[in-house]
Amino acid sequence: MTTTVTFGSWPGADRPVVPPPTRADGHRDFVATLRSPWHALVVEVEDVVVRATYEYGHGRGLRSVQVPITTRTVTCPSGLGSDSRPVPVSVSGKSTYLSDSAQFLLEYGCRVAPAGCYTILPSLREETPDRTHLSEFVHSEAEIAGDLDDVIEYVEGYVRHLARRILDSCERGLGEAIGDVSHVARAAAGTGGFERMTFDEAAQLLDHDPRLVRDSGRGRLLTRLGEARLMDLTSEFLWVTHFDHLSIPFYQAFGPDETVALNGDLLFGVGEVVGSGQRHATGDDLRRALALHNVPASEYAWYVRMKDVAPMPTSGFGLGIERFLLWVLRHDDIRDIPLVSRVGEPAEWPESVDRP
Repeated sequence: MTTTVTFGSWPGADRPVVPPPTRADGHRDFVATLRSPWHALVVEVEDVVVRATYEYGHGRGLRSVQVPITTRTVTCPSGLGSDSRPVPVSVSGKSTYLSDSAQFLLEYGCRVAPAGCYTILPSLREETPDRTHLSEFVHSEAEIAGDLDDVIEYVEGYVRHLARRILDSCERGLGEAIGDVSHVARAAAGTGGFERMTFDEAAQLLDHDPRLVRDSGRGRLLTRLGEARLMDLTSEFLWVTHFDHLSIPFYQAFGPDETVALNGDLLFGVGEVVGSGQRHATGDDLRRALALHNVPASEYAWYVRMKDVAPMPTSGFGLGIERFLLWVLRHDDIRDIPLVSRVGEPAEWPESVDRP
């Protein structure tokens, strides 16, 4: 059994570089950020991650695509299995949403670039920021031709590639700043796939403890505590696959029957860092899923039509870059990652705009 890494600041930890302090509401003075060695380090590592993402995607034959930041087809609909809400906006008098994910447009892009496509862009969701969630975060997403096993293999290679490039570019400075980079070195040196288990196997390993496995009556999900416990019991990198279909959004393909989804979450660091899945290949399968999840098909009419006229088996993933950086930096509060934070902003337009 592999021992998991302990994250965050702890008594006696050799961490010369730490985030600057924040107010009780989470706001941090931008001048403190400008003077902070922590944020200089974050920017350095994030730059490596972005460059390595394009390097890896290009090396795998994918195309980089640029997509709008507005959409009327969100991946967090009001139906069953959605755990967040989209952000409504008006742009030039048109009602729309800010993009919560590029997934549907990357699926669209796969019909033009059949080997697959990828992008990095902000995602916005109506969520209250906490230690592992931001309402605005940076999303590295890709969609490829193939099934769940294909995208899992892509993600494993991607994570290892990022780890290697981070060590190549900033191992010494990172080690001086956080005291230990052995977790990155293990990921970089590893070969083969990460450990996998199905959701049913994970729930059984956790003894169906309601503190660790949340059951809504329609579907089950792991809590953050459950994710951490699984990694303690198994490996510091762990895939959990084949969730209950009604516990996740409609767009993931059906497994052996309609009760199970062909999806997988990769757990490391603070928990889920990558979410992935195989998509419905045909319009008929998609219609069944929309009906099962109580989502009006009219809200996704173009998406259904695309699968009618251009059926294609694809799979994709999203990696939250801030969560990945938490793992690299052995930190435990995602609110300390963004160079420009939206945490603690006033709800109304202020008399004086005092922050970037």
